[in-house]
Amino acid sequence: MNLEIVSAEMSRKEDKSYVGRTVFTLENHKAPYEITFFSTRGTEWDYSLSFAGEPGSEEQFLETDALLENDDDIYNQLLDAALDKQEIVEE
Repeated sequence: MNLEIVSAEMSRKEDKSYVGRTVFTLENHKAPYEITFFSTRGTEWDYSLSFAGEPGSEEQFLETDALLENDDDIYNQLLDAALDKQEIVEE
């Protein structure tokens, strides 16, 4: 499945946790998605998937969520896009 990254960002909060997001589209899906990442240390990541704009097909949303759960390459591509945009904060 072809994936296109629209935008990405990552920042480190005062408590040293990480919060980032990547907006992306998938081939044959009408609505863009946004995946939000969170990690307390930058090693283990939680995520939340949502539509990036207007809601789309619930069936396609569930398909995308299953894709992220089962395809480490796609998940890592989205996480890496956000990490590549990480703001560097001086200690």
